Amino acid sequence: MYSIEIKAITEIDQQQIDEIMALSAQIPEFDSGYQKQEFERRLTGNACLLLLAFVEGELAGFKLGYALDEQCFYSWLGGVLPDYRSLGLARSMLEAQERWATQAGYKQIQVKTRNQFRSMLNMLISHQYQVVDFRAEPGHIADNRLYLEKSMY
Repeated sequence: MYSIEIKAITEIDQQQIDEIMALSAQIPEFDSGYQKQEFERRLTGNACLLLLAFVEGELAGFKLGYALDEQCFYSWLGGVLPDYRSLGLARSMLEAQERWATQAGYKQIQVKTRNQFRSMLNMLISHQYQVVDFRAEPGHIADNRLYLEKSMY
């Protein structure tokens, strides 16, 4: 059995943004990463939560979200390195994010995903997230966007 630790950070600095960007570059599903300015735009002035997943002390994944308003928390970005998948890290981080959001007083969590990310979609649905909107993307059905929400009460 592996030693797994989920670390929660609510004060995100430049070093952590750099760490997330470096980790994101190693996750195959993130074909086009975000620029540092996009992280700063989304996180500056908003309550935020960064979860880092460690396996045997090695950084293996992350989950990052921020407040859209006082009632709604947006689960923006997350992933697990391929070598550490099937250990339940994504599920553990999702559950930790939900606990934190509930304790912080949020009434709803929103998330977006794509049709091609079946594992993510299945995990969200199994945790009572509801599909609330859909956006077709020209070209390929796998790129269609799904918008999901979960009420936290």
